Amino acid sequence: IELFPLQKPKCSYIFCLLVSDPRVKGWLLLENYTPTFIFSVLYLLIVWLGPKYMRNKQPFSCRGILVVYNLGLTLLSLYMFYELVTGVWEGGYNFFCQDTHSGGEADMKIIRVLWWYYFSKLIEFMDTFFFILRKNNHQITVLHVYHHATMLNIWWFVMNWVPCGHSYFGATLNSFIHVLMYSYYGLSAVPAMRPYLWWKKYITQGQLTQFVLTIFQTSCGVVWPCAFPQGWLYFQISYMISLIILFTNFYIQTYNKKASSRRKEYQNGSTATVNGYTNSFSSLENNVKQRKQRKD
Repeated sequence: IELFPLQKPKCSYIFCLLVSDPRVKGWLLLENYTPTFIFSVLYLLIVWLGPKYMRNKQPFSCRGILVVYNLGLTLLSLYMFYELVTGVWEGGYNFFCQDTHSGGEADMKIIRVLWWYYFSKLIEFMDTFFFILRKNNHQITVLHVYHHATMLNIWWFVMNWVPCGHSYFGATLNSFIHVLMYSYYGLSAVPAMRPYLWWKKYITQGQLTQFVLTIFQTSCGVVWPCAFPQGWLYFQISYMISLIILFTNFYIQTYNKKASSRRKEYQNGSTATVNGYTNSFSSLENNVKQRKQRKD
């Protein structure tokens, strides 16, 4: 019995873009690339023009809608994670390499769930729009825009040519991470909950772990190939490397430098901010100054 039965790939080092998968023919947004392209262009235009429009306007709170939005994405991510795990189990998917036509009915289950995963990338454009409306422009980073703008487009191609099989792994991990991430964002929109939220730092660590595991699992498909297009595997590895570089830079800038800054403040005798909490006396002094300014 072969541990890793080798099958000759149907198209080894090309993307097989000649004929899309007939199982998704006629599905919403998949029939034609134009809508996905237009949505992506509109997203980039809003990212560019939105902050300019909001420059002289008061920021919106959006607290209520943020709770609903993040709760909805948390539940959607949980649904996708559960369906992907059960679909992979039912189809007897091979961790090392799984083609797109040997899982039977489980393949169709995976395809249906991955369509929702693709569609969720369109919904997630709202992450950026909320930043703009709340004037949190510092959160609209190169990493943020690159990740959001590319994912919708990449998954349009995935859904048209490799909508199941080996494509399941990254989406499954990402859905689990998004359960943690959007639950955090939803709870943080409620001020009373903020002191109890401790796992933000670990979300980024989880994302980096996800990318490394995806590279490992994708590389298995290269080493022990099956009837899954090798071109897609190489592309996914390259894309994961780009995310590791960007997310690692974000992690260093956000957490390591902040920790270093806090240590310096503590050593210099400053107690204005410690572990994210403002000193009560400094806060009181600032409030008094603000009241005087408003009276004047």
